[in-house]
Amino acid sequence: MSNGTSSTSDVLLYFLAIFVPFLSVFMKRGCAADLWINIALCILGWIPGVIHAWYIISKYSTPKEIRRTY
Repeated sequence: MSNGTSSTSDVLLYFLAIFVPFLSVFMKRGCAADLWINIALCILGWIPGVIHAWYIISKYSTPKEIRRTY
């Protein structure tokens, strides 16, 4: 979870989310359920996609870690 502050990369992701919301979600969370939800919201309308992208950017402080199973 975030600690209430935004890094420079987060600020850039907020601006990117205005134009291409699903790309900013992909950069923050990877190819997870959040990406597919955002794509569906973008299809339904641009504003819901932007709001969801901003929510994802503010909720998660770092990109999702790639977990390897050995």
